[in-house]
Amino acid sequence: MASRPTVKQQAKGEAVVGGGKQQKKGVADGRNRKALGDIGNLVNVGEIEINPNRPITRSFGALLLAKTQAAAKNNKKQDSANVAGPPPVNAVAVTKRAVPKPGPKKVTVKPKPEKAIKNEAIPDKEIQKDKKRKGDDNYKKKSRAFTSVLTARSKAASGITNHKPKEQVIDIDAGDVDNELAAVEYVDDLYKFYKLVENENRPRDYIESQPDINKRSRAILVNWLIEVNTKFELSLETLYLTINIIDRFLAVKSVPGKELQLVGISAMLMASKYEEIWAPGVDNLVCFTTYSHEQILVMEKIILDKLEWTLTVPTPLVFLVRFIKASVPDQELENMTHFLSELGLMHYDTLMYSPSMFAASAVFAARCTLNKTPLWNETLKLHTGYSQEQLMECARLLVSFHSMVGNEELKVVYRKYSDPQKGAVAMLPPAKNLLPEGSVS
Repeated sequence: MASRPTVKQQAKGEAVVGGGKQQKKGVADGRNRKALGDIGNLVNVGEIEINPNRPITRSFGALLLAKTQAAAKNNKKQDSANVAGPPPVNAVAVTKRAVPKPGPKKVTVKPKPEKAIKNEAIPDKEIQKDKKRKGDDNYKKKSRAFTSVLTARSKAASGITNHKPKEQVIDIDAGDVDNELAAVEYVDDLYKFYKLVENENRPRDYIESQPDINKRSRAILVNWLIEVNTKFELSLETLYLTINIIDRFLAVKSVPGKELQLVGISAMLMASKYEEIWAPGVDNLVCFTTYSHEQILVMEKIILDKLEWTLTVPTPLVFLVRFIKASVPDQELENMTHFLSELGLMHYDTLMYSPSMFAASAVFAARCTLNKTPLWNETLKLHTGYSQEQLMECARLLVSFHSMVGNEELKVVYRKYSDPQKGAVAMLPPAKNLLPEGSVS
């Protein structure tokens, strides 16, 4: 009995050669039911790694198309080889080694930075939230209270300061918030106004225009007026206004030397009426002079007429009170400042300085005399409006007066501030760092 011919089992997809007819495994009705192969629109994922977040650029699209076309050609060659017959295993291996794979021209695609890919994947809102979270700490550190912002803007608009202070500025009015007489709400505006008008009523240089009056005769008059002011226990406001009235009057009116004392006592009467609650009468003042009641009243009218009744002026004492407060003083510093200021009132040379600069220089000279540290700070610079260098010339002049006060005949100020109740500050040595070399101390 003839044996049944044995047909070698072919691998899936391979053709069977024999009888001139191809038949494939798994074909029931004789038709070709082979699954569709690569038709050129698929990408070999194993050969090309596609980043889902990577955009398909022109170069990357060209690379994908080239790979797809090469894969299609290889499939066609493989199909034609299967129709002709399966080659020996060794031959197939040799063919694969010998024949290189046709491929497209290499295209170099530069990968984008990771940051760019991340930004494309993360929405803009998320990036903003992340930045805000990272900057929360810095934002909290830079945040300022609403009140401090308004205060800074007000001071900048007023021209008080144009930049942020380097060191901490002390609030000198914090302790007077409940004191209605301190006028904390208006004090900065008041001193801004004083600074604007202080030069309007400053006496000009008049010594050269006075035939019978010189610097020494004026110093003798002021020395005597300080003594009268002390005996009547009048306020310092009265003393400073008296000297201001005298200088302003002498700047516009020539006065004989024999009437200088009459001008002085009449000016004190006017200042007392303006500043004191209980002003001394004319009869009380006559006791200190050789002039009559009528002469004093007549001179009072002449002075008021020449000054056009202008008595509200910022004297050095107006600034002195504020600047002493800004210095955060002890009693010794306050006494020393007043001592140097009254010494300056006696000398005509101090008239060349504005009242605010004169007052600030007295505070600076007092701090130098008492070796306070620092000699000048941001709080004083803010409230006075002057730097240490600007005050140096006037401060040296005041210290030179201090160095000579014990040797002069005019010792009323020296005796006044040698009293233990005034701290005996006049007996302290002057500031050596402000004295020129070879000066008498």
